[in-house]
Amino acid sequence: MLRHIVRRLLLGIPTLLAVFTVIFILVRVAPGDPAVAALGDYASAEAVEARRQRLGLDQPLPVQYLTFLGDLARGDLGRSLISERPIGEQILFVLPYTLELTLAAILFGLVLGVPVGVVTAIRQNKPIDYMGRIFSLLGLSLPAFYLGILLIFFFAVQIDLFPSVGYAPFNEPARNLHYLVLPAVTLGLIETAYIARMTRSVMLTVLTDDYVRTARAKGLREWIVLLQHALRAALIPIISLVGIFAISLIGSSVLVEEVFARPGLGKLMIGATKQKDYTMLQSIMVIYALIIVIINIVVDIVYTAVDPRVRYS
Repeated sequence: MLRHIVRRLLLGIPTLLAVFTVIFILVRVAPGDPAVAALGDYASAEAVEARRQRLGLDQPLPVQYLTFLGDLARGDLGRSLISERPIGEQILFVLPYTLELTLAAILFGLVLGVPVGVVTAIRQNKPIDYMGRIFSLLGLSLPAFYLGILLIFFFAVQIDLFPSVGYAPFNEPARNLHYLVLPAVTLGLIETAYIARMTRSVMLTVLTDDYVRTARAKGLREWIVLLQHALRAALIPIISLVGIFAISLIGSSVLVEEVFARPGLGKLMIGATKQKDYTMLQSIMVIYALIIVIINIVVDIVYTAVDPRVRYS
């Protein structure tokens, strides 16, 4: 197990290096001059050239690349072209809110989606199965921003149970959770639909396997057969789906962040795109790449914990 974890961590290094290289190239070939974006279209040529020298854009690309990697190795993400504030501070403020929202949505999807999938599988073609499939179809069909608006209307405007927009700092955990509920449910219901459908599909296949019939023939209780035999075998595709959703939720949560006026990494990226803040965009893409690689490594490790046969040869 330890050897497998170390191997995955070592494989993540060249992956990150390749992704960082692509990010560096994409930012350099993007249309527009970062110095002009920082100073405005009416800045003098002398001012633009001075800003280019200050940003190191007058250096050859290999020198810029090595400087870029060296700054990353030191944890220095640079300064914003527009506000000239340290980018690391801005990302450090918004990133916990994005991760909080993502983890809450994943937890909600697992807690609700897996039981729904199991129940609809063992009650195939029964009324509860049809209800679960309709629920999943609704979750797949509703856009996140529209579902968020509906939840605000019913639970914030009509019932006044939760706040409609805003957020609370982490040093006020009760208020923070109160503001988190509606955004997390918005993303969690959509993920619940996917997890429920995946769980149902895999369980229907697993329940017909020979080892499940053998477990039942031994006289084991039905819940033991379902949890220890059938569901455990079905966890691998479910874990894969959760890993994919964790990556997509971090990026797509910007819509929910906009609807509920929450700070977040996606919202920060949209603002940097509008302002043509190339340095900010580059740093945010680096953080995204780092998160994606970490998620993939965690998913691979969980694979091994669930099924030790899932290892590299």
